[in-house]
This record gives sequence, C-alpha cells and structure tokens, in this order.
Amino acid sequence: MSTVGRVSDSVTRHSRDLTIFIQHVGMKSVYIESSVISYITARPSRDVVTSARQAISIEWWDVYKDSFEIFVSELVLEEIGSGDLRAASNRLAIVEGIPVLVATTNAVVLAKSLIAENAIPASSMEDALHISIAAVQRIDFLLTWNFKHINNANTRI
Repeated sequence: MSTVGRVSDSVTRHSRDLTIFIQHVGMKSVYIESSVISYITARPSRDVVTSARQAISIEWWDVYKDSFEIFVSELVLEEIGSGDLRAASNRLAIVEGIPVLVATTNAVVLAKSLIAENAIPASSMEDALHISIAAVQRIDFLLTWNFKHINNANTRI
C-alpha cells in the first residue's frame, strides 16, 4: 500500500471518529434509574400496567438509548445487583460498559437537603440520592418508573 493510501485511510478513520465525537458532544444525557433496568430485564408480566411499562422500557432501550449519553450510578448498580442471582446478573449485564456516576459529597448534601425540606420522605434516602446524583452531575434527564417520590407531579422540589 502506498503512503498516500495509508494516509487516506487514516484520515477517513479519524474523520469517522471526529463525526462520532461531534455527535456525542451534542447528545443530551440520561441517568437511568434502577426501575427502568428492572423492567427491561424482567420476565414478561401478565399485569397490564407492568407489561406496558416493560414494553415501553424495552422500546426506549432498543430504539432511543443510542441517541443519548447514558449513565447509571453506584447506587443503581447496588440496587440492580441485589435479589435473585440470575435476575441480578441479567440486570448488571445490560449496564455493562455504561459510565457510572458516584455519589459525591455535594450529591449527599443535596439529598439530605431534599429530605430536610420534606421534598422526599426521610425513609427514601435512595430516591433523594438518585435525584441528587443526576442533578449534581448536570444530567439532562432522569429516566425512572418511580412515581412515588421521583417522578411525582405532587412532589415540589
């Protein structure tokens, strides 16, 4: 192969890398909370609501996930890694390679503030941490099926 051919191949490869990088930089970020991962990997349910949530979660994962820069947290890994060993293994497998956010000191302080201000009940520190980790890391969206404390129109934060 000539030097020109090698340089041309190199430029083409780097050009593709740059295009991918440019697309990546413009992406919105999404924090995936553990309930979504659980619905994606769960056995099909006969319950209509649960079945619909499973279908929606799977569709989002299959169709839209690559349109976003997605993240999980150490807390998500802890939650999805518990319970039945086979189910936990399946949940952990689908998030393999996804960047993991940590609960920084600022996130913990914010979570405690959400609880102190009664935005989140004191018994739900994990929910406050999910919100806080995403907020402190400036994540654009928090994807969840948790309507009790996280995705609740009646909760004022």
